[in-house]
Amino acid sequence: MSARGRSWWAHGSLRLRLTAAAAVVIAAGLAAAAALLVVWLHASLVRDLDTTALQRAEVVAADADTTQLTSEIPVSDHGEVAVQIVDGHGRVLAGSGNLRGRPRAFFFPASRSASPRAHTVHDIPVGNAKGGWRAVGVPAGPSGTWTVYVAVPTAGVEQGLHRLTVGLSTGTPVVVALLTAVAWLLTGRALRPVEAMRAQTAEISAPALSRRLDVPPPKDALARPARTLNDLLARLDTATRRQRRFVADAAHELRNPLSTLRARLDVTARHARSPQEQALARSLLQETERLARLVDDLLQLARLDDRPRLRLAPVDLDEIVFAEVRQARPRTPLVIDQHAVGAARVHGDEDAPARVVRNLLDNAVRYARTRVEVGLHATDGTARLVVADDGPGIPEADRERVFDRFTRLDDARSRETGGSGLGLAIVRDVVTAHHGRTLVEDNHPGARLIVLLPTDSPTDSPAVLPADRPMEDRP
Repeated sequence: MSARGRSWWAHGSLRLRLTAAAAVVIAAGLAAAAALLVVWLHASLVRDLDTTALQRAEVVAADADTTQLTSEIPVSDHGEVAVQIVDGHGRVLAGSGNLRGRPRAFFFPASRSASPRAHTVHDIPVGNAKGGWRAVGVPAGPSGTWTVYVAVPTAGVEQGLHRLTVGLSTGTPVVVALLTAVAWLLTGRALRPVEAMRAQTAEISAPALSRRLDVPPPKDALARPARTLNDLLARLDTATRRQRRFVADAAHELRNPLSTLRARLDVTARHARSPQEQALARSLLQETERLARLVDDLLQLARLDDRPRLRLAPVDLDEIVFAEVRQARPRTPLVIDQHAVGAARVHGDEDAPARVVRNLLDNAVRYARTRVEVGLHATDGTARLVVADDGPGIPEADRERVFDRFTRLDDARSRETGGSGLGLAIVRDVVTAHHGRTLVEDNHPGARLIVLLPTDSPTDSPAVLPADRPMEDRP
């Protein structure tokens, strides 16, 4: 097999490969069967001709022994049988009408066995006859010195076999094509449960490991793989739940010690005896606050990963934006412009929209050079929240990657800025849970982060975090 053929075979679908293999086997089998049929039929028809020639020869030999021999031997086959009687010296004593006056046409000796052997002869001078003849010679006459030769033409057999060969050559490809189509359909039907299992497996993701595959009947060959995959999913679900529980418990348990440490460091910084002690306390306080934010982010992600039911209620998003801007201004010398904020009401779960606005503002403040602009308006059933900065911006190739967990870009967007790489991941998860979308655009300079949320309630019942695929991968 050539390199191209091996590549096609390796990369082709299983259904295609099985069908191709079935087509090759079917074609080879039918070709072999057709060849065997032609060979067997040829041998059978020739054997019938030999039997016919022998029977005629025995009849002529019996008549030659009991009746007066004449120069012409009557036959009833309208010239399709050639008969000659030759004496021991090779002289023609008599012959059929089609060989009358002809010289000796047969030169093989008479067979004296119980089953005389037939010979294939050619060039018998009978009219315009072409092709071969099957001839036998049997002893006759006084003391068996004469030889009766009878030949039967094979032209009819050859013509019949030719027509059969042409028919098989034409019909075999058609039959191969039909059987290949049937093999394609049957293979597709046989692989349909496999495709169903593949589709179900593709729908199972980290937030939905509790789902299981449909198990075929016990006698089905796919039942064991399905049960094995379900066992694997069960183990993965158990391990993932244990990991999420550990993260949530660890984050929860760290909050109290961190709060205590932050309070003591704040007191120490206020009552430090020297500028060095005060600077050290302030530095430790900043690191403690950074660690507290990281713990809060981890706890928030753990809650989102557990797919809690979201209790949606009408929320004035513009009031949340104004409140978060008021809280952010004392923490930064940057200008935070909120003049483009208009009225918009969405359906959110408690403080989830506030967490989204807070994380977007923190991200913009962290990377902006001089100002941050906040805009909000509602059109066509969608609230559009925009938070823009004039910082280094986000390259187009990384505008989806920034929403992955623990992602930090190069240059200004690094660990030194104080970010944990979880803020935008939480924004994406929360917005997706509320049936919204997150986008990143160029602000010339800087980055513009956009959140689109429906202003109408997507459902009257409590919403559940989507479980079809990981929230990091959703549009």
